[in-house]
Amino acid sequence: MSKFLKFSEQDEIFFLSYPWLFAILAIFFVVLLKHIFNPSTSNAKLALPPSPSKFPIFGNLHNIGLQPHRSLRALAQRFGPLMLLHLGSVPVLVVSSSDAAREIMKTHDLTFANRPKSSSSQKLLYDYKDVSSAPYGEYWRQMKSACVLHFLSNKRVQSFRVVREEETALIIDKIKESSSSALPVNLTEIFAMLTNNVICRAALGRKYSEGEGGKKFKKLLCEFVELLGGFNVGDYIPWLAWVSRINGLEAKMEKVAKEFDAFLEGVVDEHMDRYKRGHNDHDDTRLQHEEQKSFVDVLLEIQRENTVGFPLERVSVKALILDMFAAGTDTTYTVLEWAMTELLRHPEIMKELQKEVRQVCGDETYVSEDDLDKMHYLKAVIKESLRLHPPIPLLVPRISTEDVKIKGYDIARGTQVIINAWAIGRDPLSWAKPEEFLPERILNNSIDFKGHDFELIPFGSGRRICPGILFAMKINELFLANLVHKFDWSLPGGAKEEDLDMGESFGLTTHRRYPLIAIANPSSF
Repeated sequence: MSKFLKFSEQDEIFFLSYPWLFAILAIFFVVLLKHIFNPSTSNAKLALPPSPSKFPIFGNLHNIGLQPHRSLRALAQRFGPLMLLHLGSVPVLVVSSSDAAREIMKTHDLTFANRPKSSSSQKLLYDYKDVSSAPYGEYWRQMKSACVLHFLSNKRVQSFRVVREEETALIIDKIKESSSSALPVNLTEIFAMLTNNVICRAALGRKYSEGEGGKKFKKLLCEFVELLGGFNVGDYIPWLAWVSRINGLEAKMEKVAKEFDAFLEGVVDEHMDRYKRGHNDHDDTRLQHEEQKSFVDVLLEIQRENTVGFPLERVSVKALILDMFAAGTDTTYTVLEWAMTELLRHPEIMKELQKEVRQVCGDETYVSEDDLDKMHYLKAVIKESLRLHPPIPLLVPRISTEDVKIKGYDIARGTQVIINAWAIGRDPLSWAKPEEFLPERILNNSIDFKGHDFELIPFGSGRRICPGILFAMKINELFLANLVHKFDWSLPGGAKEEDLDMGESFGLTTHRRYPLIAIANPSSF
């Protein structure tokens, strides 16, 4: 063996000059020898899910491409809907069928109710103090309850109707100006602005999109979402955690976290100062009705009165605001972006939707929320878009808290779980012609996206289901109906439907690779 370990004088000088490189090569060499000469037998008696071949140290990281939801589906088509990968030192169960998803999120929901830790969540989400990343337990239950009761319940969502209708009308009027000048409309930008304005007014009490400050805020939000959905090798190979310091990732996360915290500090201080001024002046206007209060106002009231059973710290208030705002804005406008993309690709479906909306609303200036319950085809269009383009194609990971059997396979405690909602929505065992956009299939189908039907789970299911479904859908339905009510849409430059680029970006949410640009023509209706 010694003959393989001899180094020349030049080699010794090189390794002395770069000791860190020598350490990495030595560790790699030891692990490789262990893998070759002392293979583990601890799993010999376990019934493990099928796995692709893996490399020492790096495991199956090479199998994860630039679009993980697509590369994981391609792997699942070879190895099955339950597949075990090893991303570095982390075992990861990939779920790609509705039956397997039901096992995880219903049958064994409690076992998989926890979240794995990650450096991005720790730095950006106040050390797991928000609802989405908090460990399963009493703190998480109390925080989720506060969000649902005071912001996302049916009563509270209805209370923001005026906000949704006002912001929709403002945006539609902007589109009318572009339409009269025959200027193309950047729909991606429009969708982001609308959802940002609605959620800011409801959650924070006012809009933050105007002026130079609005541009900086938009940039900050984009960076936040990009980092939250990014890849950090140290999460999977701990002894390579130093790489994020070398490539600048750690510094960027710290910068964005600091800037977002400064913004949220300003929001909280603004609301606290307003309350103090009203309280000191005995101003009766401060006694707002419950439905008129923003989410920040409600959280600060809970903090003052200590109504959640334990002190609500300022950091928790900021984490909850961040959850409702950052997560809600990005995922909501993604749904609109892809739904309108599919309508532009399928003019006959666009005409069918316009026919329904115009029959219901007639000569009304704007579609109101009272009209939406009569628009069944509208709801089918949005559901079909969610099937093909779930906002978060790989649902937020879970982690098993105990050993469990899933579909006859042994899943060890500490295994991470990735549920590929994108692959499940395109599963030919659940959907005929799964790659085609066919809203008609939804009209005669009771399948819904609220977590009970595992063939369609864009928002997850079980204890960790996204609590903001109702809030998001109200925005999506109202604005999409208004878009097709008064305008006939076409692609710029006489482009044909088949020329529309369908490329995806990838992060925490999957947007279009390029902004969606279209021409709004005044309707002849």
